[in-house]
Amino acid sequence: MTPIVQLYWIRLVLGIVSGGISAIIAFQLGNFTQVQTLIDSFTVALIVYLASYYVLKAMYKDKIEKQSKILSTGIAMYFFAWLPFFILFFTIMKVYM
Repeated sequence: MTPIVQLYWIRLVLGIVSGGISAIIAFQLGNFTQVQTLIDSFTVALIVYLASYYVLKAMYKDKIEKQSKILSTGIAMYFFAWLPFFILFFTIMKVYM
C-alpha cells in the first residue's frame, strides 16, 4: 500500500473517531438548539485534523515528495466521514441516554 493510500485510510478512520468525540462533546454541552453547539463540534473536528497533520507529517516526511500532499490528502473524506458519524453518534446518545 502506498503512503498516499495509507494517509487516505488514516484520515477516514480519524473522521469516524472525531465524529464520535464531537458527538460526545455536543451531548455534554446539552443545549441542542443553538448553533454554537454545532460550531463547537466542527471546531473539534478541525483540531483533530490539524493535530493529525503534524503527527502524519513527522511520520511521512521522507516517504512523500511534496509535503503539501500530506495536508490535502483525504481532507474531503475526513469531513464526509465526520458528518454522518457525528449525526449517527449524537442521535444514538440523544435517544438512549
